[in-house]
Amino acid sequence: MSKATIERLYAAFERLDADAMAACYAPDARFDDEAFSLDGRETISAMWAMLCDAVKAKGRDAWRLEASAITERTAHWEPAYRFSATGRMVHNVIDAEFEFDAAGLITRHCDRFDFWRWSRQALGAPGLLLGWTPLLRAKVRAQAAKNLERFIASRKAAPA
Repeated sequence: MSKATIERLYAAFERLDADAMAACYAPDARFDDEAFSLDGRETISAMWAMLCDAVKAKGRDAWRLEASAITERTAHWEPAYRFSATGRMVHNVIDAEFEFDAAGLITRHCDRFDFWRWSRQALGAPGLLLGWTPLLRAKVRAQAAKNLERFIASRKAAPA
């Protein structure tokens, strides 16, 4: 059941279907990667919706996602996309670990990738020079949190 949930998650992401992705998470889920540390399905869902919307708005033509080596608790996935802040192309290589509840919903999702490699692609020279430092990592995390907060606020303000 958990392998099927992981497969559904990445199939939905490949389609840029944030709602279907949200359905894979338990209400009290936790998500962690180099940019985000999030609690709760609502916040995790907002992150995926923000990322899907960014791809749709600025680079669906360049979007590709390949998931492989999916097991009951792990997956390897490689998204290729245009980073919205700089317009630069990124090919990220990510290993994911998952935990599940009795219903097969994700309770913990942890993505790991080489931040320096990502920052060189996404940010260019600043990533090359500073991507290995905690300073740039903290700046990226702070900006990601601010962008997500703004995205959530805009969705609440939008008429239904």
